[in-house]
Amino acid sequence: MTTLHMTWDRPDGVALSLDPLQGHWTEEQYLLLTDQTTQLLEYSDGVIEVLAMPTRNHQALSRFLFLALFAFVQQFGGTVFYAPLRLQVRPGKFREPDLLLLCDAQDPRNQDRYWLGADLVVEIVSPDDPERDTEIKVGEYAAAHIPEYWIVNPLTETITVLVLDGTSYREHGIFQGNEWATSLLLEGFKVQVDAVFHQAVV
Repeated sequence: MTTLHMTWDRPDGVALSLDPLQGHWTEEQYLLLTDQTTQLLEYSDGVIEVLAMPTRNHQALSRFLFLALFAFVQQFGGTVFYAPLRLQVRPGKFREPDLLLLCDAQDPRNQDRYWLGADLVVEIVSPDDPERDTEIKVGEYAAAHIPEYWIVNPLTETITVLVLDGTSYREHGIFQGNEWATSLLLEGFKVQVDAVFHQAVV
């Protein structure tokens, strides 16, 4: 976990350190802060975590998958969005997945300020803290009852698809090379792994 080490540049030019509040931030303070900054921030029980600024390749992967998912779910009234959009995984914890999807755009969890849940989330593994996406969020998203979690890992050029089985995830598949990563939730949806990692970043 990367905790917050930053200053807030007020309109009057005064820079204020935000570090002293670590461990004491309220949800509303976090929401107000993220309303007013382009920095990607996540929140966990009073602590604000700073996410690395996405690279071009990271954004290219996100764009490729977003367009593929968007075209697919539009056929049956679903919706998909990309970061920054806050997802409350439980009271006291907010994440900002790279992509988050609902099979029904009219789902009441589809709130304007932040979502109250999702049917599928996608995280693109960041090299600064791979375990955040490959281990920590696995437990968090399972506890939030998110049916499917895609872990897109540029470090290994693999796509891991996890599906909820009771209270925890099981592997639907770890896909690589010329294999097609498939969804159990979205019947018929698939992407070729090589295309994601090579065509996407051109």
